[in-house]
Amino acid sequence: MGRNVTQKLIAEHLIEGEMEPGEEIGIRIDQTLTQDATGTLVMLQLEAIGLDRVKTELSVQYVDHNLIQADHKNADDHLFLESAARRFGLWYSRPGNGVSHPVHQERFGRPGATLLGSDSHTPAAGGIGMLAIGAGGVEVAWAMAGEPFRFRMPEVLGIRLVGELPPWVSAKDVILEMLRRYDVDGCFGKVVEYHGPGLASLSAMDRHVIANMGTEMGATTTVFPSDDETRRFLRAQGREDVWSEWHADPDAEYDQRDEIDLSVLEPLIALPSSPGKVVPVVEVEGREIYQAYLGSSANPGFRDFAIPALMVEDRQVHPSVSFDVNPTSRRILAQLSAEGYLGSLIRAGARIHQAGCNGCIGMGQAPATGRNSLRTVPRNFPGRSGVREDSVYLCSPETATASALFGKITDPRKMGDDMSLPQVREPDAPGVGEEMLVPPPDDGGDTELVKGPNIRSLPELDPIGESLEGPVLLKAGDHVSTDEILPAGTRVLPFRSNIPAISRFTFEGLDEHYWERAEEFQMEGHMVVGGWNYGQGSSREHAALAPRYLGVRAVLARSFARLHLENLANFGVLPLVFEDPEDWERIQENDILKIDDIRKVLEEGEETVRAHNETREESYRLSIPLSSRQREMVLAGSVLNLFQEERGNS
Repeated sequence: MGRNVTQKLIAEHLIEGEMEPGEEIGIRIDQTLTQDATGTLVMLQLEAIGLDRVKTELSVQYVDHNLIQADHKNADDHLFLESAARRFGLWYSRPGNGVSHPVHQERFGRPGATLLGSDSHTPAAGGIGMLAIGAGGVEVAWAMAGEPFRFRMPEVLGIRLVGELPPWVSAKDVILEMLRRYDVDGCFGKVVEYHGPGLASLSAMDRHVIANMGTEMGATTTVFPSDDETRRFLRAQGREDVWSEWHADPDAEYDQRDEIDLSVLEPLIALPSSPGKVVPVVEVEGREIYQAYLGSSANPGFRDFAIPALMVEDRQVHPSVSFDVNPTSRRILAQLSAEGYLGSLIRAGARIHQAGCNGCIGMGQAPATGRNSLRTVPRNFPGRSGVREDSVYLCSPETATASALFGKITDPRKMGDDMSLPQVREPDAPGVGEEMLVPPPDDGGDTELVKGPNIRSLPELDPIGESLEGPVLLKAGDHVSTDEILPAGTRVLPFRSNIPAISRFTFEGLDEHYWERAEEFQMEGHMVVGGWNYGQGSSREHAALAPRYLGVRAVLARSFARLHLENLANFGVLPLVFEDPEDWERIQENDILKIDDIRKVLEEGEETVRAHNETREESYRLSIPLSSRQREMVLAGSVLNLFQEERGNS
């Protein structure tokens, strides 16, 4: 039986385990990606383990999230990251150079390689035939130290694409169609692999759009083949020499199959406040908007700005609309300028921002209170925009631009018939941008790490006790995101290098008094209860480390998002899953829970444990969704403690 592309990529890099779905495997990592919102912790972890130089083929540190320099904090962290890149041997992408994912695909992506990134949208690189996975920063640090990346062998969902996209429908509508089918947790434990004749009409950056937002379905990653279109893309970047062909065997099998006929798709839109609430644009036409926002890693390509520029040529955006344009790289910005598209956007009334993540992560461009914002970003979780009561819709660049012109949600097909559809030719030359990528020196051993006053060492985390006992200080509902566990935005992200300071914002969107109550139980420990898909969204490990710093020792949930579960284990927090989901209903905040003999249970590899509710005199059976390695992390108190133990015993 033949293999699909995912299986070939894993087999090529397999170091540990058997390729059986659900079994833990370890793979060799060729490249790593870190960005500034997560990278400072990674660099502090490298310092803590005493790493000399990274052992990967290539590692890159990007500065794309925290670009607003309202005070010293972000600027100091930029200096710290630049010094750490020299010290440990990473490439450094300077502030303003662009969003990590498209820049990495353009300048460093290599078909057939593995990429591990401390950003949940790292799978975007699957658009050119890479096995690219998002992970917690500590796991990326271990990969940089030469350790394998361990995860459970996923199933492979094969999506056969047929037909071609009709006018005014683009790649964003393809992934929104997937989200309409699978919602935000329908691909947990799976790799989504696209194949079929419909691929021929999708560019490499179209595939990037689709792969980027596969994360929103809970997928481990997304994989496309590396074919002639991949080769064309790399040739345009001046890097055809790194191209190699990767395709599924004719008799390849998939664990699950589905098919999308591209020719019947229509413009789609995700309603507030979940990427999974997808409906046709025509169902919500006419709703007034305040903002239309172009850019982000989810729509980063040249065409995603050039098509809107043609749509607004010789027109003005509606006077009540803020038309925000966020170029995703300096290269894109320069090309738009050279081709005349930037001028069209400016004349139409667009507000041009610096190349970076910006409003996608709540760093500026927040919408007005109670007003609708249409965005080409990957997520619209509550409060992610920077406004707690926001109303953010996710859509294609075509839908966002048509709506900006009319001042209300508008099906882009209203712009005209097939003959008036804008046509764009992507530039063949790479353009500017490489000068903002700083290569590592041959030897950075004498480089001193530059630490501003807001950069603190990682907190010490103690091993788990013989038993766990404490109150439930917070009970959360379904699909709680890491943005709700620990917000992003201009108030919070500048403290990402200071765990005691950033912990004060923990769960503030769910309970503004949580931090004050948690301080009382910081030493004794307490617990949190969550619903389905707890911890969806960003890979930010702060959403696990900050609660752990405040004393969270266990999280009981109906189910967990993959990345957050891994981050909890990395920092010694015990994730537990209700065997009877109805038990979630029975627990209330402030109930006292006790789990006896938990060290013994973990050491002996038992798969279930019983938690007794001392307040209500009842108990609940819970499963332990951890591998043997993750159990060792929890027993040690963190993966860093475990690493130091193993190094001391070697």
